[in-house]
Amino acid sequence: MAAKDGDGWAECSLGHRHWGLHGASGLLVVHHDDLGVPHVLMQKRSLWSHHGGTWGLPGGARDSHEDAVASALREAREEAALGEEGLRVQGVYRDDHGGWMFETVIAESAEMPAATPANGESDELRWLPLPEITGRTLHPGFAATWSEIQGVIRPETIVLDVANIVGARAERGWWHDRLGAATRLIEEVARLRLSHPVLAQWFPRVVAVVEGAAKSAPAVQGIQVVAAMGSGDDAIVDVVRRAKPWEHVVVVTADRGLKERVTALGAETAGPKWLLSQLG
Repeated sequence: MAAKDGDGWAECSLGHRHWGLHGASGLLVVHHDDLGVPHVLMQKRSLWSHHGGTWGLPGGARDSHEDAVASALREAREEAALGEEGLRVQGVYRDDHGGWMFETVIAESAEMPAATPANGESDELRWLPLPEITGRTLHPGFAATWSEIQGVIRPETIVLDVANIVGARAERGWWHDRLGAATRLIEEVARLRLSHPVLAQWFPRVVAVVEGAAKSAPAVQGIQVVAAMGSGDDAIVDVVRRAKPWEHVVVVTADRGLKERVTALGAETAGPKWLLSQLG
């Protein structure tokens, strides 16, 4: 296990040669402007490199001790001098070729910082608005997956109606200890790896709204806990209302009235069963 021990050519089960003995990863950094248009940081590969002259993502071979996120962030530092400040990883898309895979790490950027090539692997780095990307000569691997990836680049937030979910869970004696039941639910969700229909790994922002006897539920790493000062439904509606127009928000609740209020604001809803089935 050593730095750069992933450098080298590998062959997948399809008979294609790929750079990266342990697979490879790239960082797809996306920033939404004030109009909601996504801009993606794209790399024009140096002519001497594999598929030189094409546009793709900063990325490269994954070392044996790295996961996809660590590898993609390292490659972005090496090729684009891009730090982790202001980035929030949203998920990982996996392109599996059989025995070899490329993993695209999607990260939201609060800003659109200037980027210049940091080593000889890039001829150019540029923030491209979404409509312009397909007009470029794209790296074949990126081109093959872009139609699916572009559908999952907007930030996603899951809002939990904790009181409603706890009630649906019907944990023994929960009504005598609403704070304890809410705390256990939030802690279990924090440890859960939520499933996604497209992404191999999904890291949505999770907001847990607590109310009444459970409103003193403690903060848990990875989850924003919002204590409702009044109605829990009103607090959830406020969370949805404050979301960015391009943000995908899903409210987990079985409350029909609350569903109508949040869908009117553009959010989607899922029943408690969706979450509880993943918790087992």
